[in-house]
Amino acid sequence: MVMNLFARADTQLFYWLFNKTAGRNCAPIRWISRTGDGHLYLILGLILWFFEPTHGDLFLYTALLAYALELPIYVVLKKLFKRTRPCDLLRNFNAHISPSDKFSLPSGHTAAAFLMASLIAHYYPVFALPVYAWAATIGLSRVLLGVHYPSDILAGICLGMTISVFSLSLLA
Repeated sequence: MVMNLFARADTQLFYWLFNKTAGRNCAPIRWISRTGDGHLYLILGLILWFFEPTHGDLFLYTALLAYALELPIYVVLKKLFKRTRPCDLLRNFNAHISPSDKFSLPSGHTAAAFLMASLIAHYYPVFALPVYAWAATIGLSRVLLGVHYPSDILAGICLGMTISVFSLSLLA
């Protein structure tokens, strides 16, 4: 019964958020979501490695370790939970994008964004607020685009933050 209430609340919140995009241009939301595709992380890590002598190399090594841990755990969790995406489950519903895989829990974009935000905040604390805001916006964009439930985003946050803290405990 508690799970039914949770699932119902999750779906209602999903619809409430998704309906905010009805009839709107979703190009900015798609762009925000794409900043979480992973290319930016590698570019940032390499730029810091080449040009930032204080923490750049340690940042890159920690990020490489963290993503090497996060990706297989993310894949295992997706296959374990097998949660159908809202765009594939809900009737009379069309997402604003086509998802890259079949299952929704956890949100990989959100996990990766919060992992990166956590690493940046650790090594460069002055950027903590903007990078966490950026990561949260990526998570929100996945709901607004219709490919994740809000609970998928929370699971992604937990995964990304946990892997970041673990990686930092090993290397920092």
